[in-house]
Amino acid sequence: MEVHKINTPLILGNKTYKDITDDVTAPIKNKAGKLWWFAFLLSFSAFLAGVGAIVYTISTGIGVWGLNNTVSWAWDITNFVWWIGIGHAGTLISAVLLLFRQKWRLSISRSAEAMTIFAVIQAALFPIIHMGRPWLMHWMFPLPNTYGSLWVNFNSPLLWDVFAISTYFLVSLMFWYVGLIPDFATIRDRAIKPFKKHIYSILSFGWSGKAKHWQRHEEVSLVLAGIATPLVISVHTIVSFDFATSIIPGWHSTIFPPYFVAGAIFSGFAMVQTLIIIMRKVANLKNYITIYHIQMMNKVILVTGSIVGLAYATEIFMAWYSGVELEQYTLINRATGPYWWAYLTMVLFNVLSPQLLWFKNLRSSIVFTFILSIVINIGMWFERFVIIVTSLHRDFLPSSWRMYSPTYVEVLIFIGTLGFFFTLFLLYARTFPIIAQSELKTILKEENSIAKNKQANQSKEIK
Repeated sequence: MEVHKINTPLILGNKTYKDITDDVTAPIKNKAGKLWWFAFLLSFSAFLAGVGAIVYTISTGIGVWGLNNTVSWAWDITNFVWWIGIGHAGTLISAVLLLFRQKWRLSISRSAEAMTIFAVIQAALFPIIHMGRPWLMHWMFPLPNTYGSLWVNFNSPLLWDVFAISTYFLVSLMFWYVGLIPDFATIRDRAIKPFKKHIYSILSFGWSGKAKHWQRHEEVSLVLAGIATPLVISVHTIVSFDFATSIIPGWHSTIFPPYFVAGAIFSGFAMVQTLIIIMRKVANLKNYITIYHIQMMNKVILVTGSIVGLAYATEIFMAWYSGVELEQYTLINRATGPYWWAYLTMVLFNVLSPQLLWFKNLRSSIVFTFILSIVINIGMWFERFVIIVTSLHRDFLPSSWRMYSPTYVEVLIFIGTLGFFFTLFLLYARTFPIIAQSELKTILKEENSIAKNKQANQSKEIK
């Protein structure tokens, strides 16, 4: 007798179309609980502390940071690259997996897209603050000016960052908003208060659910996905050029572009895991964000974590193979120098800890996955710190060697961006559907048939 393998269901609980709408819109319709208010007040307090540190930095000067002539890039650029990396997974989950028709993305894509936008906002803050005179930030753009033929330096990778990140942000924002339009219409039709109904009517652009509307919605989504897909590779590649196009040992490496892209996807998926596990519990979405979703994302984390480990090994091998003493010393200094603890943390958290995901019982554990996702993002932060600080603090001349340690102002700015990020995400969860309910309904019939077949087979086995 031929046995047919039954696919793992993506929606549990034999849900109806109405059930999906009720469950997804419940956080918007219902009042916020004590847990949400506690998280919001904590995040907002951290955000206010960061605002105070930023105002103090701008009013006093960059001298309040721990930078020196040798380590002129440190905490701020580390945070910039880290936030850009976190923003990578949203576009990958939404755009790339959409093009490959991966249905497991439906329950997590909306949160990932929002995470991308909020993370890019945090990343954009650091280059502006680091300029020292942020009111002159418009000089970064090739605008007509009154100083004659004064144009920006198009050879500078920092300028490439401006164009790449702004493009990435705009495309991600459009892709996120287009996906939300049908859900806005659903909330509009269920809203009771006139003001709320009017706001969602504006946001839904007159969506009525006609076949023509769905056809155009799908066409626009595919076009934006096609545009966003190369951005997944290009954005962090250009960020890596900030380092790879220099002549500093430890930076000018051809491995940096793919190495940075893999690391960005690695850290981005870890942050998505952190957020969806929290929302899965708080918003009671266990039937939509299942163990299967957690497992699939853990597989991506395992693959990208292995690529990051390979990049570390390749970097060490190429330094040895090149025979360049300065390059070799830089990598030896990373592992055995004053910042050895940061290098050890990077290797343990980014290379060794993801290998535990080879075990299915750990890959399926919610608690382990949540802890691992936080561990990975800590490790990826240390990776950027190691690349930047340990490549700078011991320069070509021993007389110019300097140590670096952050001041409380730098730490508060970073804590402020974390607070800003989670404040935005918490407000988003109370205002927008955190699951793409309209897209999820397209697979409901198939999921219910899978569940019924599974139950029928189980009953046959029992008999």
